[in-house]
Amino acid sequence: MKITDVQELINARLQASLKSITESDAKKIFKLFHIPVVEERRENCDPGRVFDACKKTGFPVVLKGIGENIFHKTESGLVRVGLGSKDQVLDAVREMKMSAKDNIDGFLIQPVISGKREFVAGMFKDPQFGPVIVFGLGGVYTEALKDIAFKIAPLNDGDIQDMLEQISSKKLLNDFRGEKKVQKNIINKILTGLSDMALAYPDISEIDINPLIIQPDGSPVAVDGLIILEEKKKEKNKAFDIDLKVLGSCYYPKSIAFIGASATPGKWGHMLLTNTLSRDYKGKVYLVNPRGGKITGRHVHKSVAEIEDDFELAVVTIPADRVIDLIPDLKKKNVKGILLITSGFREVGEKGAKLEENLVKAAFDAGILILGPNTMGICNPHINFYCCAAHAYPIPGSTALVCQSGNMGTQLLAFAEQQDIGIRAFSGSGNEAMVTIEDYMEAFETDDLTKTVVLYIESIKNGSRFFKSAARVSRQKPVVVLKGGRTSMGERAASSHTGAMASDTKVFDAACRQAGIIQVEQPMELLDLSAVFSSLPLPKGNRVAIMTLGGGWGVITTDLCAERGLMVPKLSNDIIERLNMILPTFWSHGNPVDIVGEGDPDIPKTCMEELLRWDGCDAVIHLGIHGKRVLVNNMIESVLRVDPDINKKDAQFFRDSILQFEDDYTKYVVKLTQKYEKPVLGVSLLTDEISRTLYRLEGYEYKSVFFPSPERAVKALWGMWKYHDFRKSNL
Repeated sequence: MKITDVQELINARLQASLKSITESDAKKIFKLFHIPVVEERRENCDPGRVFDACKKTGFPVVLKGIGENIFHKTESGLVRVGLGSKDQVLDAVREMKMSAKDNIDGFLIQPVISGKREFVAGMFKDPQFGPVIVFGLGGVYTEALKDIAFKIAPLNDGDIQDMLEQISSKKLLNDFRGEKKVQKNIINKILTGLSDMALAYPDISEIDINPLIIQPDGSPVAVDGLIILEEKKKEKNKAFDIDLKVLGSCYYPKSIAFIGASATPGKWGHMLLTNTLSRDYKGKVYLVNPRGGKITGRHVHKSVAEIEDDFELAVVTIPADRVIDLIPDLKKKNVKGILLITSGFREVGEKGAKLEENLVKAAFDAGILILGPNTMGICNPHINFYCCAAHAYPIPGSTALVCQSGNMGTQLLAFAEQQDIGIRAFSGSGNEAMVTIEDYMEAFETDDLTKTVVLYIESIKNGSRFFKSAARVSRQKPVVVLKGGRTSMGERAASSHTGAMASDTKVFDAACRQAGIIQVEQPMELLDLSAVFSSLPLPKGNRVAIMTLGGGWGVITTDLCAERGLMVPKLSNDIIERLNMILPTFWSHGNPVDIVGEGDPDIPKTCMEELLRWDGCDAVIHLGIHGKRVLVNNMIESVLRVDPDINKKDAQFFRDSILQFEDDYTKYVVKLTQKYEKPVLGVSLLTDEISRTLYRLEGYEYKSVFFPSPERAVKALWGMWKYHDFRKSNL
């Protein structure tokens, strides 16, 4: 068989309404793509010819019954292994023909391949991401243990190496019970061949090689193979392309019209208006409501047509069925974008979906961009533009935040403000009728102010585009994702919430890993990672030095590091000697470094610098030095209540001294971070109303970063290391 014959074979099978390629033909195709297959003979159903083929092959043999409609031979009892005589062969032929009735077209005769290790390799078409390559533990354990790894095609050498590292049974790839280690260069060819095959022939929907037996010399060979066909469906292309410059301009509107402005507190038309006006937004603002009059002391136009000037952004809160009527007047006013808050579109069912489709077409034809519908709004702190439901006002920063959930957006914006985490821009993406999550990601890719892209996702419209965009963005700046709908129940909830089907979780996870996306499990981790990415240098490796004010936290943090693949290396003799000069003789003499609660305020600083100087670590986590003021304040309050001899001025001086120490300490950490170019992550002993995640020092690029728990610090450092590792292997 030649490469040019394969498509002809596929076309012929599909025209005959056959959904598979027989095993013998499948293996011929495999060989064209450099996949090693077992040598075999094919015979018709004549028992004598089958026996003659067995003799030529050499006993013992494997006998398989094959046919056009036979997909799973083992489950159907159509495989016999180790036949060693004429009687065994003839009995097997008779039994298989009786079992399969008219389905058997012939028999395959193969030699018995020895080998103690079996793997599975294959491909399936995901409706969102396209061809997905599979590798893992094979044979009878494939379905039971599900020890498999996924990658989106096409594959490179790094992808294949990562697949081999991911499976739990990877030790079987090494020398095993007298058999040599697996020839990984051949595994590489097999997985590359599957990738190339899937891309070359879009009508192949599934390829299954199971088992892929590893022979005693370490060479893999495919002893079984299946190719399933399904005529490629015509891709539904996006009917329009988004002008990313126009999308960017929606975050910098020079003029806004609130269409559906309301005088009633709590209504969207009042909430968005007052939120926008309450800040120092410099643009022109127009109000539209058929009743006219005044709202918030401003003149209200009865229609868009009454507004004399052109304006750039329309913020729309009127009922869904009336929105399309605005398009002609908005076009006349040269409106660039509609921030469509209104719900009642695709998320409510078929009628709403049709309404949304018609609106999008009308807006596109008019040259107007729609953000939403069913969105909570947008904000851009860099121009004091806060046009969203969340009355939260984070400072300008470098984290771009997009959420497919309004409540999640509200929570994250409020947390960012509370913890002093800067936001580049925010968007609640809503139904994404026109502007999708991929559009936002690509817009922030080219935005110089954006250093980190943070996404809360429940569904994606174009998995292939999402994957390619994320892989490209990740090479320049971190992309952090929280995926809603990771469980079957969560997936149903996501579907009902967004009106779109959520992606298969395992494939989505694989796509994120391959594209360099840092996935998190909880909402606060989104901003934890945005905090460290915007405030610290990336670690150059995974070695962590831990400094603690108390042994227990050090033990816990060490365990957390180990669970995340972060190393806590032993201290070198040199660093131990240097720390001996600073600490009392009873210090831990190991990593974690327990500074044993000494009262000298300089000890944490000098120990920290020694650890950063040490070339045996790539990052430092310090615990319990910051946040002592909370305990001190409580202690002083208790003392003042019961001891009249304590001078209140002295107590206040003590309070102020502790506060000053913590302020000096956070500034010193900033200076050390800048000096040694290593990330330093702190964990506060306790937190109170004035505690923050980030502490700045004028004139310095980096910041002091503090978390309320070791878990959050370790997860943040793990995310930084994973991202550094991705960039290192992809640049």
